[in-house]
Amino acid sequence: MSSGTSSSRVADAVAAPPDGAPGPVGGGSPSRSYGALGLVLSGCVSVQFGGAVAVSLMPRAGVLGIVALRLVLAALVLLVVCRPSLRGHSRADWVTVLSFGGVMAAMNGFFYEAVDRIPLGAGVTLEVLGPLALSVIASRRLVSVLWAALALAGVFLLSGLGGGGIGGLDPVGVAFGLAAAVMWATYILFSARTGRRFPQADGLALAMGVGAVLALPFGIVDSGPAMLEPGTIALALGVAVLSSVLPYTFELLALRRLPAATFSVLMSLEPAIAATAGFLILDQAVTAVDAVAIALVIGASIGAIRTQFKALGNQAVS
Repeated sequence: MSSGTSSSRVADAVAAPPDGAPGPVGGGSPSRSYGALGLVLSGCVSVQFGGAVAVSLMPRAGVLGIVALRLVLAALVLLVVCRPSLRGHSRADWVTVLSFGGVMAAMNGFFYEAVDRIPLGAGVTLEVLGPLALSVIASRRLVSVLWAALALAGVFLLSGLGGGGIGGLDPVGVAFGLAAAVMWATYILFSARTGRRFPQADGLALAMGVGAVLALPFGIVDSGPAMLEPGTIALALGVAVLSSVLPYTFELLALRRLPAATFSVLMSLEPAIAATAGFLILDQAVTAVDAVAIALVIGASIGAIRTQFKALGNQAVS
């Protein structure tokens, strides 16, 4: 199979709607894309500050306990708010929801196992490699590949991997981080598909419930009664809202308006925002190299946004 054929199939899997679904992702006016941009940025900020709180909770309830609490509480919030119907969905709809829920559970589990063993910045950097790789595969424009490469250079610098080398990190933590990267790229694909098949955030609510059911047994084995402490539950609820409810909802809505290539490059902002959250909450210093890395990531994201808006303008003219 040629690389062009592979790229086309991935792009079509993201952009082409199923039978009876709305139009392709990424269509619409520039004003709709600006709104999608705001959703993506809000989600990035929310998930990273929620992650900082989650790291502080791990000693209390364990890694898998926090994952389970986060997903269970997020599922309860979404199910109460959305009240999704269980009827009127096709078999393909349910396959999508079940797959999406499994991917969410795996993505969260792998990521938290990673940051339990390696620094948060390195973990976020490894995880964001998934969306960056997806942006290269899904894009059909050379300039999008260049923006992704620039973002990759920035996240590489920000991680500190360029100095001490990846060999200085716990290899198991690195493996979990790379597994989380694969799951994040898969998450983007299923989030876009779920958003097209279900109204509002109904599909997300159902998928979150699936993820919670899958994660709960592992959390019980890992944490036991520690999961039921009132203080832990209260903080975990904050993590659930910041790291799951808000960002996943924002991303699902954004993926109805942005192509996966542009969305994936914007995800490269995550390490930069994580560095800011670490500075504000965890009192972690931001070095000159970090500042350069953040500038590269922001520059790549701005370039990706301008490319998308230019493409929308050309479509409107034609």
